[in-house]
Amino acid sequence: MCGKRCSQPVDEEEDDMLNRVVLIGRLATDPELKYTTSGIAVTTFRLAVDRRPNAQGEKETDFITIVAWKQSAEFAANYLTKGRLVAVDGRLQVRSWVAQDGTRRSTSEVVAQNLRSLDRPKERVEAPAAADAEKVADDEGKVDASDETEGEGLDDPFADE
Repeated sequence: MCGKRCSQPVDEEEDDMLNRVVLIGRLATDPELKYTTSGIAVTTFRLAVDRRPNAQGEKETDFITIVAWKQSAEFAANYLTKGRLVAVDGRLQVRSWVAQDGTRRSTSEVVAQNLRSLDRPKERVEAPAAADAEKVADDEGKVDASDETEGEGLDDPFADE
């Protein structure tokens, strides 16, 4: 499994594949929370991710569909809104199906395994306690608020937005 970087030979039969996607961007849509028939929370939203400027200095933006399940889905629905800056750690999933008209369709989406809010809400809403603290959710159901004293005295780059 080490390959060229260590003295151990690579086991050709070992599965060395990796499917991991890490994105930072702004929500292009509000999360849409739904529940499966068995009561599992699922939410989808689109994330706008800027590319580096091209040779002409123009920026392009990709709009990527994100799917979150269980606690991550509830976190997204409760704490994230259009325009919020978030980090998404997950895996790429490609689904395909046959549409009602008989055509074969497919879509690519990122299944979030961890969501992290990277900014504070623009407006304060009387909702969950510690709404201004950074929130984190993962698919194992943990939701944490970071220490609010972290970064005190620094300018907030999103304060004027």
